[in-house]
This record gives sequence, structure tokens and C-alpha cells, in this order.
Amino acid sequence: MKKQLLYSLFFFTSLSFFSQAKDTSSNLILGYINTLINDTSDASTANFTTYPIIAVAPETSWQFGLSSLYVYSAKKNLNNRLSELKSYTFYTLNKQYGINLEHALYTDYNEWLFYGKIKVQAAPLDFYGSNFAECNAADKSLSSLDLNIINFKERALRVIAPDLYLGLEFDFQMYNPNFDSITNTIVRPDVSYQSNDKSTSVGFGAGLIYNNIHNFLNPRKGVFSEFAFLRYSNVLKSDYNLTSIITDNRFYLPVKENNVLAFQFYAQYTIGPNPQFNLISLMGGESLMRGYYLGRYRDRHLLATQVEYRILPFTFSKRWGASVFLAMGQVFGENISEDNFKNGFQFKNILPTGGAGLRFLLFQEKDIYFRVDYGVTKNGGNYYLTLGEAF
Repeated sequence: MKKQLLYSLFFFTSLSFFSQAKDTSSNLILGYINTLINDTSDASTANFTTYPIIAVAPETSWQFGLSSLYVYSAKKNLNNRLSELKSYTFYTLNKQYGINLEHALYTDYNEWLFYGKIKVQAAPLDFYGSNFAECNAADKSLSSLDLNIINFKERALRVIAPDLYLGLEFDFQMYNPNFDSITNTIVRPDVSYQSNDKSTSVGFGAGLIYNNIHNFLNPRKGVFSEFAFLRYSNVLKSDYNLTSIITDNRFYLPVKENNVLAFQFYAQYTIGPNPQFNLISLMGGESLMRGYYLGRYRDRHLLATQVEYRILPFTFSKRWGASVFLAMGQVFGENISEDNFKNGFQFKNILPTGGAGLRFLLFQEKDIYFRVDYGVTKNGGNYYLTLGEAF
């Protein structure tokens, strides 16, 4: 496992103690944690939490981060869906840094939805190759790639029918990769990202979202379905002319009391000549195909699905719960020619993953859990520690 999580400082291992503690007011830090964990504020009141993270990885050395979450209902009206702002900032002893901001904001009467992210990062990336065959090879093909990123993506959508949103999407990405250290020199003919030159990608398009979920951080019933179309064009001063199509469909079924069966079907397609490094599909991470390092498998297209059973909380506890999950997916490209190799979708290349996790009910009135998941794959496993469910 490339990255070993050490602890969320003062946090997860002491949750049981602080959930029972009565008086920690004499210590500022302990008092803050006690107030956070034993928060019983009214559901209409906005909540803010922040906690430190310490981690270590070979490519970054020691990493010190701060994770934050702010949740509220517009106008303090509980008929409005829960809005969220999440952030994660970090700095490493190798002088690397990152700032990641994500948001899903609803206006009064759920009339508008603003859904997007901002990412600024200067940190290394583990690089395994540019298609399934390369990425599936032994770890000896692994290289560390220095990467500077600026990414701003925003969706502004307005309700046009009950629970149905339509609007515009904008994506700005500036990538500056340094491929000098790459030892795996196999390059697919239709992928031109083996370059040290920085690139700018500007995309504009439209999105359609159906969403009748009240709490995006812990959906218990309902449907979320998104279709997004983005066109990257020289007309917009983009270095590449490409089309990106994404569809994301999630279903949540209540089972018994406090149990949820969740499904997700996800697809991403990149259409056009010579897609740039940052515009192709990536598999893995904390949300979809947990257990795989994000980007271990990458190519033009991605198909993936997952199912998760959540117990929130256990019948014998008011705060603790758990989940188990299974997923499968594949990245793939185009069939080049009969004389060359074929890299299109193949059933034999479908990759599985699975795992389990623990949950702790952090914001009791807003039904938001703190989660620790561990995903297992044929390449090893990874831990994920964050606020809110994976999907």
C-alpha cells in the first residue's frame, strides 16, 4: 500500500471516550472535540467542523493536512436540501502542497443548484501507464511524476420540473506535468500526453440532473442521476478539441430500520484525437472503485458500478455503524487496428474490488457520519478517512 494513514489527530480512536465525556471544558482542544462530537444543535443550525490529518507516503514523505466541512440549509428552512462545502489542504516535508474545495449548494426553495470544485496542487503522482495493458503490468513499470494542477469546474443548474435541474457547465484545467522521470516508454499512438509542456483545457457545455435526495452526504432513499456534456475547443482558447460525456446514476433503497442498500452506475467517455493527460478517465479513489490508487488505471473511457450495504447505526448503538461494498469497472480505449493491439472494452479486463468500513454519527441532528473504509484489490489495498458517504 503506497500510502499509510497514521491518524486523524485526536479524532477517530477517541470517539467513544468523547461521546461519553461530560466535562472537558478545562482544556481548549479537548473541549472543542467534545463539543464537536456531542453536538446536539438544532437541525436548522449550520455546522462547521475541522480536523487535522497526518499521513506518510514514499512520494511525499510526511504530509500534514486540515480537512473541513460546513453544512447548512438555505434560510434555515429544513425543506431546503442540505448544502455542503468541503475542503482539504495539505503540505509535505518535500515542500509539496494542495488545496481542494468541493461544494453542492442549494438556494431557497431548492431553486438553484451550484455544484463544483476548485483544486490547486503541486505534488507527485504515481504513473503506471496510458492504457489497461500498461497499467495492469507489474509495479516495476511504476514511475513518479511531478505534477502542477489548477482546476476550476462549476455547474449552475436551475430547477425546471420537480427534482429536475438543467443548466450550464464550465471546466478550466491547467496541467504542468514533468515526464522526465518516466521509465515506462510505451506510448499509445492515439495518446499524446508524453510531453513536458504545460497545457490549458477549457470546456463549456450543459448538464441535466435529477435529484430527490435530501442529504447528499448520507442519502437514505431516492435517486440521483446526472448527464453532463462538455466540449473543449480552441475557440475557447483550449489547447485541445475534445468532447467529454459523463453519466452518473445512484439509487438508494431503505432496508429495515436504518439500513440502506445503495447502487451506482458510472460512465465517462473522452471523444476526439490525442486526448491530453488530464482529460482521460481515471479509476480509483475514495468514492468509486475504492482500494485502487486513483489513476493506477487510466484510459479514454471508464465504466464502473458499485453496490454498498450500510447499517447506520447498529441496533445496539446510537452512534456507531458500518458498511460493506463491492465494485467492478474497467478503463479502455479504442481498437487501433487489426495489425496493432486492441484496447477496447473486454469482459476479461473487468477489475473487481471490495471492502468494509466503520461509521460514527458526527452531526446527530443532520445525520452525517464520519467514515473509515478499507478497499481491497489485486494490487493491494487503501484506507479512506473522510466525512460523508462515498456516493
